[in-house]
Amino acid sequence: MKNYNVAILGATGAVGQELVELLQERKFPIESLKLLASARSAGRVVQIGGENFTIEEAKPESFTGVDLAFFSAGGSVSETFVEAARASGTVVIDNTSAFRLNPEVPLVVPEVNGDDLAQHKGLIANPNCSTTIGVMALAPLHARARIKRVVFSTYQAVSGIGAAAIDDLNRQVEQYVKGETITAETFPSTASPKQYPMLFNLIPHIDSFDEGDYTKEEWKMVRETQKILHDDDLAITCTTVRVPVFRSHSESINVEFHDELGVEEARRVLAKTPGIKVFDNPQEQEYPMPIMTTYDDSIWVGRIRKDYSVPYGLNLWVVGDQIRKGAALNSVQIAEELINRELL
Repeated sequence: MKNYNVAILGATGAVGQELVELLQERKFPIESLKLLASARSAGRVVQIGGENFTIEEAKPESFTGVDLAFFSAGGSVSETFVEAARASGTVVIDNTSAFRLNPEVPLVVPEVNGDDLAQHKGLIANPNCSTTIGVMALAPLHARARIKRVVFSTYQAVSGIGAAAIDDLNRQVEQYVKGETITAETFPSTASPKQYPMLFNLIPHIDSFDEGDYTKEEWKMVRETQKILHDDDLAITCTTVRVPVFRSHSESINVEFHDELGVEEARRVLAKTPGIKVFDNPQEQEYPMPIMTTYDDSIWVGRIRKDYSVPYGLNLWVVGDQIRKGAALNSVQIAEELINRELL
């Protein structure tokens, strides 16, 4: 098997670090590994698998001789470097929102629409983490009974913001334990003019507000799901909420179908789907929770039940580690699929 020269742009971030671990864990065929970040992080030495790597400042020439690059440093950074990378012959897997809705760029969850990789022109987009978690459960059901409408309600962990949000929630816990006033620095985001405590709270605001007073995160889930499922007419609405959980996103998904699909058949379809773990025994209090799915590669599905308000409807509870399958793992799986299909 051929080995590949690999670069990670954004190597010091949460997803970048997870990418490094997953490439090792899954024994990805690496000839050389280059870790790229901002000038602020350049020169820092990190140890990976007993080997020392020095973080390099990302520059246009950084991609010379690189076969594959994972971009995870923010949309503006991806836009800055993507053409230089492609001009060097590097295939880029981008984990930001910069190119997801570009019709020339495949938006891929390998288990769902891996065939779209054949259309890549040196750039593949990794979906939004919540989209990936949701579409993993929806795609096999859509193939069986054709979905008419989806209502997403998400309960998203603070790690979706980044390491600073994890630190902020930890600090709020410490303040509460000490009897101090809880202060906030990160929620709903570091750029928000107002900040709210996350501890003992829910914040129905992820990303900035956009068209129709939906947030960009909500529109991402609508439009990315339509693109991945190749159905622009699929009716989707969404509400995204930040919750005081460190890691793993949860989603309540209400699905209306064109055709009948019973609960037991839905369970069987999902249980046979790669990457899905059905955990659904409410009588024994067995249902997915973030504490179970953290650092797990599967998307867990439970609380599968009939929606009695429509002719053909189901409710699902779907939980997944948004840093792994929602981001880093899906990126690595895209790379593995490129190799399997001889597209790299």
